Amino acid sequence: MVKLDDIDRKILRELQKDGRISNLELSEKVGLSPSPCLRRVRMLEDTGLIERYVAVVNPARVGLGLTVFARVSLISQDAASTDHFARCVMSLPEVIECHLMAGECDFLLRIVTRDLDAYRAFQVEHLTRIEGVRSVKTDIPMQRIKLTSELPV
Repeated sequence: MVKLDDIDRKILRELQKDGRISNLELSEKVGLSPSPCLRRVRMLEDTGLIERYVAVVNPARVGLGLTVFARVSLISQDAASTDHFARCVMSLPEVIECHLMAGECDFLLRIVTRDLDAYRAFQVEHLTRIEGVRSVKTDIPMQRIKLTSELPV
């Protein structure tokens, strides 16, 4: 774990809000001159605290209006089975999150598709055809209350 001071935390908070903020604007917001601010940002990048910069795309505007959560149970929970499932899921662009779970299911997936028919086709043609899958239980959210990528630093 990298030790962060208050200025590092301010930088991280601002960059999480707007990854395209100019160094000059960022330096003003965190109370540094531009050169030391840029050095700190580079240090945060070099240490891996900042992994990457991305554009957050509105899924509905690109035709992916349905988000579902799929709870996947495998026939066996041994390393070979879980590794096989994880490798297969990595190749499916509809799966935007995949978590190996402790609890009722083995994996929890967040999946985006055009609509319910498209999800059903995806489930039948891809998820349930992965060797070792015992069951897929799908939860459909009715309303998104909160979605953020900002960590409370």
